[in-house]
Amino acid sequence: MKIVVLAATGQAGRTILSELISRGHQVKAVARNPAKLPDSIECVSDDLSNIERIAEIIEGADAVVSAYGPPKDDPRFFSDVTYTDQLVNVTERIVDAVFKAEVPRLIMVGGCGSLEFSSGVSVLKSGHWPEKLIPIALSHMKALASLKASEITWTYFSPPMQIEPGVRTGKFRLGADSLILDPKGKSWVSFEDYAVALVDELERPQHERLRFTIGY
Repeated sequence: MKIVVLAATGQAGRTILSELISRGHQVKAVARNPAKLPDSIECVSDDLSNIERIAEIIEGADAVVSAYGPPKDDPRFFSDVTYTDQLVNVTERIVDAVFKAEVPRLIMVGGCGSLEFSSGVSVLKSGHWPEKLIPIALSHMKALASLKASEITWTYFSPPMQIEPGVRTGKFRLGADSLILDPKGKSWVSFEDYAVALVDELERPQHERLRFTIGY
């Protein structure tokens, strides 16, 4: 498949890119600084600020993967939802571009805060979510709402509470709207296994116009 990965130099974007390449997909990677990307693939420099430009970049793709997130090196990431709401604005532009370019599908690297922690209680409201990550969780909720209101075919892939570089095992569990915990009560996954599940979803769609999640 022809896959465009937006924001391809972040941790999620890089890992997803590697998984796509390892499976032989034709990949176009988009980033502010494409010098950080492999020379072996098509790379495009863009900041995702213009709908027409995004549509031009993604035209002809079988799917788009958005791994965009507001830069964490700005202290406002941990305190100011008006800063993290860049995510909402970028998501809306990507949705419009996907619609304009008639790309069949968008998969978005999502957030965890809106998952159900227990019956009727979200992760965000559970008391287990870090206060400094409240702004980005709220912005992710707005971005998910934008997807649900759109006319495109989308998938929103929520990580568990903890995701970090690790090992590609290919062994994990998937769910819908509820947080997945391991036998010790931990909610976690490696970026490598998250990428496996995302590319699996691209190859064998099971969650079109739906959210899903992952955990061990």
